[in-house]
Amino acid sequence: MGSRPPAGKKGAIDKALAVLEALAGHDRLADIAAATGLPKSTVHRILQTLIGHGFAVSGGAGEYRPGPRVLTLAGQVMARWDPAQAATPLLRALHDRTGLTVHLAMLAGDEAVYVEKIEGRLPYQIASRVGMPLRLHCTAIGKAILAALPEEEARVILDRAGMERHTPRTVTDPDTLLAQLRRIRARGFAVDDEENEPGVRCVGAAVRDHLGRVTGAVGVSMLVFERTLEEVEALGPLVVETAEAVSRALCRRATPRR
Repeated sequence: MGSRPPAGKKGAIDKALAVLEALAGHDRLADIAAATGLPKSTVHRILQTLIGHGFAVSGGAGEYRPGPRVLTLAGQVMARWDPAQAATPLLRALHDRTGLTVHLAMLAGDEAVYVEKIEGRLPYQIASRVGMPLRLHCTAIGKAILAALPEEEARVILDRAGMERHTPRTVTDPDTLLAQLRRIRARGFAVDDEENEPGVRCVGAAVRDHLGRVTGAVGVSMLVFERTLEEVEALGPLVVETAEAVSRALCRRATPRR
């Protein structure tokens, strides 16, 4: 996924897509304008067009929400290409070998979104769900995705999305994280050592499309008392193996039949 052009250089389509994407996480005109870097007047004009086509609805009091056409299109797309359906047997095999909670998340703008979760066999549940977004800078899945991007693109995303502190272990300095991403890139997997949620460790590896571009990541999560950090890192090659198998499965699924 290429980095977005600066607001001043965006064409009409770029601006409309930026507003539509911002609408997923913001409902007030001022917040949408701040998220896109566009003037309020431009955002208001685009929102009126989106409302006219059913891609947005006005909630009154200056608030906006995604419209029914967004859900319709999402349903049509998922009916044609469901990454979870192609990946689930491979994720279940990883679950069977580890007994831990397994996730698949796909890149969506400056964050990732869980599209599949298989609960671990242990008597607790990881606080995640399908459809839940996750930040890239503080999760194993997110860091695996960032490491698979060109470094400059990763820096742009970090600058744009910010690096909010979630726990005392969260890395909030871009240069420190970029150095970490270089090590992740070298070994092929990322580890989250209580950086997103206290008491939880995760390991993740990137999923790619047929052109080698990162589209998401596979992750395995557990509570800290289940695995030492060394044991978590030892799971890395197995998670990489699964992510590569998922990449191949998704490529086959996305290739049109002749």
